Amino acid sequence: MIPRQLLHTQHNRFLYYLKGFGRLLYPKSLLKINYSKLEARMHNFDEKALMKRLNYYNQNTKPFSLGNQGIPIKDIPLRGAGSMYWIDLMEYARYFPQDARVAYLFRDVTHVPEIPTLVKSRPIATSEQPNTQSVLYKFVKIRHFKFVNDSTLFREKNNKLIWRGAAYKQHRIEFLNNFFGKSPLIDVGQHNKNNYLNPQWQMPFMSITDQLQNKFILSIEGNDVATSTKWILSSNSLLFMKKPKYETWLMEGLLRPSIHYVQLKDDYSDIEEKVKYYIDHSDEAEKIIYNAHQWIRQFKDPYTEEWLNLKVLECYLYNSGQILST
Repeated sequence: MIPRQLLHTQHNRFLYYLKGFGRLLYPKSLLKINYSKLEARMHNFDEKALMKRLNYYNQNTKPFSLGNQGIPIKDIPLRGAGSMYWIDLMEYARYFPQDARVAYLFRDVTHVPEIPTLVKSRPIATSEQPNTQSVLYKFVKIRHFKFVNDSTLFREKNNKLIWRGAAYKQHRIEFLNNFFGKSPLIDVGQHNKNNYLNPQWQMPFMSITDQLQNKFILSIEGNDVATSTKWILSSNSLLFMKKPKYETWLMEGLLRPSIHYVQLKDDYSDIEEKVKYYIDHSDEAEKIIYNAHQWIRQFKDPYTEEWLNLKVLECYLYNSGQILST
C-alpha cells in the first residue's frame, strides 16, 4: 500500500505539471500584465516593501549586454532534471517577447556567474565577494516553498533537537561523526539511499509531521541551501542552523540570528548548550518563532509572488536593453 503522504505528494506534482503545461496553451497574444489588478488583490499592498524585495533579488541595476550569450525564451529547452525550472520560468516568461534572451542556470548554484544570470540559489554577498550577477528567481517552488500548518505549541513538544537527511557531503559526515548518539537531547541520523555509506548512522525515514513533535529542528546546508529551512521557519519548532552561505528567493541572507533562528558555531560545538538554554527559556524561543512566522508571511500571498516574479524578469530584460520600459 502506498503511504497517504506519498500519494498527496504525487498528486501535488501531477497537478503542478498539469497546470504548468496547460497554461502554455493559452494564446500569447492575449497575455497582458496587469500590475494594478495584482496590487488590488494583494492582502496588503506595500510598494516600498515590494521594491525592497525586488532590489534584493535583482541587485544589478546597471545596463548590461548579453552579447551572444543567453538563449531566446522560445528556444529554452525542456529536458531532464530541468523540467521544474523550465515550468517555473515559463509561467511568467511567456508574458514577454519570446525572442528576448536570458541567461539561466537550471541547477544548484554556488558560484558567481560571469554575466547576469537567473538562478535558484546564489552565494550570499559579502564585502569581499559582491554578487550582483546572480538574479534570484523562484525556481522549483513546489519543492523548496513548502510550508506547514503546525498545530502543536512549542511548549507541548519534546525537549529534543532533531535532524534527518542525506549525508554524502563531507560537512554532514563530519557532523554525524561528532554528534550521532552523543546526547539524549540530540537525535540526528542519516537516511541515505546508499545504506553502505556509514551504515552506523543510518536511521529510518522521519516525516515532517514526526519531526515537528520536537522543539528544535536543525537545518544543514547541502549542495547549496537546506530545503528544510522554509518549512521549519513556518512551524512552531525553533530553527537551529549555522550562518547560511547561500540563499534563494527566501532571502536567507537577511535572516537574523536570535531574531529568526538560533545561530550555531561553524563546528556545532555549542549545539547542546543552546538546546538546554532554550529549553529553560521558552519565552525567548517563542519570540524567535513568532518572528520566523512573520518572515514567512510575506511569501504566502500568491499575488505578491506573481508581481515579484514578473518584475524580476521585466527588470532583467529592461537592464539588458531588450524592452523599452518597466
